[in-house]
Amino acid sequence: MTITKKIQLDTNGNCDIIDITQQISNEIEGSNLETGIVTVFVAGSTAGVTTIEYESGLIADIKLFFENIAPQSIHYNHNIRWNDGNGHAHIRASILGPSITIPFTQKSLMLGTWQQIILIDFDNRPRSRQVILQLIGD
Repeated sequence: MTITKKIQLDTNGNCDIIDITQQISNEIEGSNLETGIVTVFVAGSTAGVTTIEYESGLIADIKLFFENIAPQSIHYNHNIRWNDGNGHAHIRASILGPSITIPFTQKSLMLGTWQQIILIDFDNRPRSRQVILQLIGD
């Protein structure tokens, strides 16, 4: 069986990192599936999804990492074409990727002890983001 759910989030942009683990867990627990996989996909080309240990030091490190590999202040052709100043956000999101797939059993995500699911919004302004979940299982 396949179930599609959506989570709506308001973000601050500028590498805003949001722990979405509990919202995803709630959707799994509320489904009639015991075992399966959940694909977590963010709609949009300036945000991404991954897992981390969600703690302040690592959050700061991730923000610094993305600023080092795709600095906001350098020239991006995208910014000239659209004049929206978010070329860096598109590059960062393409590196991270828009989705991940995680197994669950007994209605519980099979994450490591210190592993949470996060959304990172790289855009240069606050956004309303839609996270699409597809649960497949029994």
